[in-house]
Amino acid sequence: MKEHKPHHIGTLSPEMALLGLLFGEPGHGYDLHRKVVSDLGQVWHLSQSQAYSILKRLEAQGDISVEEILQEKLPTRQLLSLTPQGRQRFLEWLSAPSGGSTRAIRMEFVTRLYFLSQYQPEKLADAFQLQKAEARSHIARLEIARSELPGDQIYNRMSLDLRLKQLNTVLEWLDECQQNF
Repeated sequence: MKEHKPHHIGTLSPEMALLGLLFGEPGHGYDLHRKVVSDLGQVWHLSQSQAYSILKRLEAQGDISVEEILQEKLPTRQLLSLTPQGRQRFLEWLSAPSGGSTRAIRMEFVTRLYFLSQYQPEKLADAFQLQKAEARSHIARLEIARSELPGDQIYNRMSLDLRLKQLNTVLEWLDECQQNF
């Protein structure tokens, strides 16, 4: 059996969306949140407080840096920038597949396409091919698991059947989406 290659799905957090926005240019937390909501709001449901929490975590991890900007008669603003570590982490994520779950594909792969179309459009076709291969690999693993189930495992079989149907539909969807790029 083929060894399973690691991928970067993490906890399916919108942190890469925030890093990706900062990849283009430094920004403020409020503006980053608004951009995620306007451009990826159907992908990520992100409250402003969640965005600030994620940004603080990214700063603590060393992925972003913060520059305090003093304003006369207004609160200090924070300008956020990617660090070299954050830039590298984002670029590694940008070239990785999203795993084989429909949820990871719906959230992470769509986000990846959003940034690839902005920063590396020449890599879109490769991203589709890589994601299709990942989905096919996941389908193969699920089919093996289904074939090895004892006959009395009705509910496990039902779950595997549904996941297989979803992933086969996702493969069709990937083909359709790729034609639009």
